[in-house]
Amino acid sequence: MGIKINESITWVGKKDWELRHFHGVEYSTHRGSSYNSYLVRDEKVALIDTVWKPYAKEFVANLKKEIDLKQIDYIIINHGEEDHSGALPELMKEIPDTPIYCTKNGVRSLKGQYHMDWNFITVKTGDRLSLGKKELIFIEARMLHWPDSMFCYLTGDNVLFSNDAFGQHYASEFLFNDQVDQAELYQEAIKYYANILTPFSSFVEKKINEFVSLNLPVSMILTSHGVSWRNNPLQIVEQYMKWAQDYQENQITLIYDTMWNGTREMAEAIAAGIKAAKPDINVKQYNIGRSDKNDVITEVFKSKAILVGSPTINKGILSSVSAILEEIRGLEFKNKKASAFGTYGWSGESVKMITNLLKECGMEIIDDGIRSQWNPDDDFKAQCTEYGKHIANAVG
Repeated sequence: MGIKINESITWVGKKDWELRHFHGVEYSTHRGSSYNSYLVRDEKVALIDTVWKPYAKEFVANLKKEIDLKQIDYIIINHGEEDHSGALPELMKEIPDTPIYCTKNGVRSLKGQYHMDWNFITVKTGDRLSLGKKELIFIEARMLHWPDSMFCYLTGDNVLFSNDAFGQHYASEFLFNDQVDQAELYQEAIKYYANILTPFSSFVEKKINEFVSLNLPVSMILTSHGVSWRNNPLQIVEQYMKWAQDYQENQITLIYDTMWNGTREMAEAIAAGIKAAKPDINVKQYNIGRSDKNDVITEVFKSKAILVGSPTINKGILSSVSAILEEIRGLEFKNKKASAFGTYGWSGESVKMITNLLKECGMEIIDDGIRSQWNPDDDFKAQCTEYGKHIANAVG
């Protein structure tokens, strides 16, 4: 059954406690997720979004317990991705003529995925849909994070349905920010931003400023994933503005993989040097061959600088290192410095290759890096420690 949010709005979504990967295996969801769908009742009734396709039949069955489906006057699809629209084909079997409101790009997305010519009505920023005493105001949110994305705002209740913005992959028995562990909530919110929204930071800043200029009061922000915001709801908007502006904390992150521990020993010696030079810097180390890539990317997002290491293998680098660098390249992090390190036995190309990849990632390269032939001895570890001091001073 649904969960009543207020006199107008009922949550009718799905909590997915078992989910551990999203977008195939592209995003780790250690705490599960939710697919938030909302029923808005006034003189007319609107359904805002559905749930992921595997839960389509369950969604429609539960929705029938909440309302006679024929009483749904409008369907709003804020974003065509399957975790939002996946139950739409099952629902439209029951109410095939119900109009679906979405952006022009939303029509393309939904037709492309489901190959159905439903009763689409396209909307743009500023368009309004009367529900009786209240209205839904549509606000395009292009590239947050698809070209078809939009928000909608319910007048009277002053509620922003924010789609993928301001959410998290976070399953909870509760619906709102003031009901959950604040550390968990922050961890999942910054991870979501770092791994999904970072490439679109300029759009985030622009869209927030555009929304603020509308002078619409906000009592709640209802998200598409995770918990929503009712206690000081604009706190997450303010946080997004900080994250959108080339965010960094006082942190340096070392990322590496290792074959016979030589590269790991280098990482540890470099980290010791950084701490010796700048004790206040938060230094983190991750063996990317053993670590969750999305957690590591979140740490890269927070960092002033990253150091990336790999031994040379077959005149190249370990695949785990090249994979994380490809992820970082696509996310287009700004305002970050970087350098490379590694071990080798014969040819020694890894440090140069990593340096070139870091350049492709848009990083400011500190220097040519440091490399050790064979496993580092005590003298070379001391050199690595000095190198760490150099890195700390270069980062500031």
